[in-house]
Amino acid sequence: MAKPVIAIVGRPNVGKSTIFNRIVGERISIVEDIPGVTRDRIYSSAEWLNHDFNLIDTGGIDIGDEPFLDQIRMQAEIAIEEADVIIFITNGREGVTSADEEVAKILYKAKKPVVLAVNKVDNPDMREQIYDFYALGFGEPFPISGSHGLGLGDLLDEAAKHFPKHDTKDYGDDIIKFSLIGRPNVGKSSLVNAMLGEDRVIVSNVAGTTRDAIDSEVTVNGEKFVIIDTAGMRKKGKVYESTEKYSVLRALRAIERSDVVLVVIDGEEGIIEQDKKIAGYAHEAGRAVIIVVNKWDAVEKDEKTMKTFEQNIREHFLFLDYAPIVFLSAKTKKRIHTLIPMIKVASENHTRRVETSVLNDVIMDAVAMNPTPTDKGKRLKIYYTTQVAVGPPTFVVFVNDPELLHFSYERFLENRIRDAFGFEGTPIKIFARERK
Repeated sequence: MAKPVIAIVGRPNVGKSTIFNRIVGERISIVEDIPGVTRDRIYSSAEWLNHDFNLIDTGGIDIGDEPFLDQIRMQAEIAIEEADVIIFITNGREGVTSADEEVAKILYKAKKPVVLAVNKVDNPDMREQIYDFYALGFGEPFPISGSHGLGLGDLLDEAAKHFPKHDTKDYGDDIIKFSLIGRPNVGKSSLVNAMLGEDRVIVSNVAGTTRDAIDSEVTVNGEKFVIIDTAGMRKKGKVYESTEKYSVLRALRAIERSDVVLVVIDGEEGIIEQDKKIAGYAHEAGRAVIIVVNKWDAVEKDEKTMKTFEQNIREHFLFLDYAPIVFLSAKTKKRIHTLIPMIKVASENHTRRVETSVLNDVIMDAVAMNPTPTDKGKRLKIYYTTQVAVGPPTFVVFVNDPELLHFSYERFLENRIRDAFGFEGTPIKIFARERK
């Protein structure tokens, strides 16, 4: 089920990015005391009291004609459209301004739950000033301080009350759900239609025709699957175009709902930087991944073309070295039949469990082959390893000192696990814990 979405909205220079960073726990958003400095919507996952949600930081909304204000206004409107709950940030030091009132007018039209926050209330003496904000019409204002982290708990408690109970259809654990992500016009909709055997999804050579995630149920050899088609994701600067301005967040939601993600690349055009960014969304979400090179029929080929292209993919997608690669053509349907079996394998590996005894045999053999590293005279000791989760497979290695498990040796252990158990198509997570 997709996570609820909170959008942080407000006029420029009220502290939205500071509050975003406080909630997320990282300095993701640019923070600078200049109105309008946050010009791109920033997305991140966050958690509050067992509530997982996505958070959107927006540029401010203003009624002036300064640079970027049209784009900033559109960003906020997109966030409002996509959000389940809106946190409206105002500035307690400046009081209610005409710009706040304009923001409020936009929020009235959104017809979404709005939680009003008055930022920069850094001491109790300022709290009486918040009562003027009742005039905005959103009920009780919450006094907060983004710079000091004050009042955010109460604010998030209120926001969580408005999370939807059931956001999307639940198909059950026995049905494999897979999505197709990629830049506009790489042929995702054509690929869906080829797999379905019917023109259920609009296909056009105009980039951005598909504007929403579309679920299609299909049965192959008596087994049910759900295909989640998504709008193409464009790089920054292009996302403002009206035909696809909602595409990025909806694609992220589709990824969250998927067991397996097909990263579709245009074989005729080749790999560009945006392909890597899009694939990164699926990898960071911990989903099983298959790289699909579409339009292979349009590529001039010799006996080395496919191998060269595959090497190029491996060099560009180092973080997806576990993902199988499929070359096909949605137009001619050549090699389309290879996708479903590969999706099944990736899904099975994504939820695969390994017996602890067998796992530890593999780890001990790996240590015997390549002894654990030392740091300042102290050697890493691995006591035992156990699998603690699936989707993706997650392993905890109990050691004498977690700091001694360096990335290079962790990578070595992952490779040995893959050699022993496969796990093709799925990422693996390894965590070190000190044995008490």
